[in-house]
This record gives sequence, C-alpha cells and structure tokens, in this order.
Amino acid sequence: MLTPFHLAIHVTDLDDARAFYGGVLCCTEGRSTETWVDFDFFGHQLSLHKGEPFATAATGKVGGHMVPMPHMGLVLHLPDWQLLRERLEEAETDWLLAPYVRFEGEPGEQWTMFFRDPSGNPIELKGFREMDAVFAS
Repeated sequence: MLTPFHLAIHVTDLDDARAFYGGVLCCTEGRSTETWVDFDFFGHQLSLHKGEPFATAATGKVGGHMVPMPHMGLVLHLPDWQLLRERLEEAETDWLLAPYVRFEGEPGEQWTMFFRDPSGNPIELKGFREMDAVFAS
C-alpha cells in the first residue's frame, strides 16, 4: 500500500506558488502561515516555504537527455498525465523537456515532461498506461 510522502522545499514567492500549484496544477491548498503553505500534491503533502530554492544542474542522463538534478515529480496514470500536460500547455509552460514518450516498447515505457515552477524548482511528471510498469525492468 502506498502512503503519502511529505516534501518541503523553498519558493521565492508564496503568491506565485499558490497561482501555479493551486491554479495551474489544481492542487488543493491546506494549512499556511505568512512564511509557508501546504498543498495536497496529488495525495502527497507538499510544503512550500519562503526562501532560496535548492541549486540544480542538468547532470542526470536519462534516455539520451540531460535532466536537472535534484528534481521532484509525480507518477500518474496516463489519462491524468495527459490532463496535466494540457493544463501546462494552456499556461504556456516553458519546457525543460517537452512532453514525449521514452523507453517506447520497452519495460517501463513512460510519458514524461520536465518544467520548473515559478521559483525554478524542477518538476518531472511521468505517465504510465499501467501503474505496475513503474518498476518494470
């Protein structure tokens, strides 16, 4: 049984974070103070604290692409991934890695996209037809 994770990261502006996580990604806002806000990040607790985001660099090589490390993300059923892709496209998201399918026809076939939140935190969203393929090798 999967249980929710908790992740706390820095953002530079809580209003921008609310507009992105609450508006674009449609995450429900939870508790907050003047220095942090919690979101229901697709069943997980994401705490966004006002501060300097962590440094990242494109040092992760996956499927022939260099991706930012560290990064956070979600693993979703493909229809949910497609809905989020549409929302992000409507919001004119600047892609670090535009939506595409990787490992096509192989175990672990997945759709992926990389982008940054308004504070520069890198996010990867993965979509799978079948969730049991997440750990396929």
